Amino acid sequence: MGYCKQQEQEQEKMMKQVWVHGPIIVGAGPSGLATAACLSQHGVPSLILEKSDCIASLWQHKTYDRLKLHLAKNFCQLPLLGFPSNFPKYPTKHQFISYLESYALHFSIQPKFKQAVQKAEFDTITGIWRVQTQDQEYNSRWIIVATGENAEPVIPEIAGMEKFNGPIIHTSVYKSGSEFKNQNVLVVGCGNSGMEVSLDLCRHSAIPHMVVRNTVHVLPREMFGMSTFGIAMALLKWFPLKLVDKFLLLVASFTLGNTDQLGLRRPKTGPIELKNVTGKTPVLDVGTLSQIKLGKIKVTEGVKEVTRKRVKFMDGQEKEFESIILATGYKSNVPTWLKGCDFFTKDGMPKTPFPNGWKGENGLYTVGFTGRGLLGTASDAVKIAKHIAEQWMTNKDCNKSSPFRNSTDNYVDPSTHWLSKIRGWLLKNEFQ
Repeated sequence: MGYCKQQEQEQEKMMKQVWVHGPIIVGAGPSGLATAACLSQHGVPSLILEKSDCIASLWQHKTYDRLKLHLAKNFCQLPLLGFPSNFPKYPTKHQFISYLESYALHFSIQPKFKQAVQKAEFDTITGIWRVQTQDQEYNSRWIIVATGENAEPVIPEIAGMEKFNGPIIHTSVYKSGSEFKNQNVLVVGCGNSGMEVSLDLCRHSAIPHMVVRNTVHVLPREMFGMSTFGIAMALLKWFPLKLVDKFLLLVASFTLGNTDQLGLRRPKTGPIELKNVTGKTPVLDVGTLSQIKLGKIKVTEGVKEVTRKRVKFMDGQEKEFESIILATGYKSNVPTWLKGCDFFTKDGMPKTPFPNGWKGENGLYTVGFTGRGLLGTASDAVKIAKHIAEQWMTNKDCNKSSPFRNSTDNYVDPSTHWLSKIRGWLLKNEFQ
């Protein structure tokens, strides 16, 4: 009877295994959608596993209402399908989400939702990737990590946070400044999110105090009526990086003034060079600086300690606050589920720097980890699809390596296959 029970357990395990003909893509954000679309253009099927209940869950569930794309839409479109012509230069979050939904529909991309990947590991014996969710195990020759750099909120450790009487929230749950009317609000962080949330609070009659812990480059979103980023990209084709940085800082100084006097000290390294070396993105001003100059947004130094109602700063000052908002960014979550792989750092970023960080070993690929936004995502997706398509076309038998296959679907549930049914019948009748 013990043997029979063991066979039944093996059968149950087998019935939960799914063979995927093409690559398994982890994440249904812009990175996953772009890669699936590029693969489909090469005739390669794929399966997207998404832990949430929708595509682009970060955009749909964890962004504030006033968010717009920081770059012009021509730098944010995914491969093979651009934005609608009637969209503004800087689409809103809702317009961007509608674009992504249309993109998925156009390329017939149908992710499997509510499939949180708990573990993914390469099986050296069989040469396949085993991807385990709470429901099933998915197997494939290829895995594409598309969870991106912004998978999980970063929550800093600040002394005394647990004592604070008011709410402490991350920007991932912040929606609108209307909830903080007439409040003194501390915003920890001065990146694009910290700047925009402070501006939103100000416009809803709150009194924001923005914590600036490090140096930061602030640039105008546009120069001479054109996208600052677009100008930088055009100049880099003709001039050295350091010269382009000097030009950007000269124009920024002329249009924005000396930000050091506002408590926003600039790094010694230029904005584009700093972005390339560290991944730290310059802030594109959308009106925050003018409110700082008017004194409606206060700039403060780093936080030393939080008490029940007050915050102590590094310069010795103290102030009372009703709420604290953490604009402290996001991080990768890859190390929590991708096992037995040394391609990623402990912070969940590819060890191989851009532009070669899209390809690992044994059929591992990554998209959306370039530190270059959606433009980098599009570049990765095109390269990955081309590389996998070459393998797919030169070895057409690669998708026949599992008995659990058919000619139309990109994955097959083994429990429906005739081999599985016969085996189940044998197990059922073996000891009767």
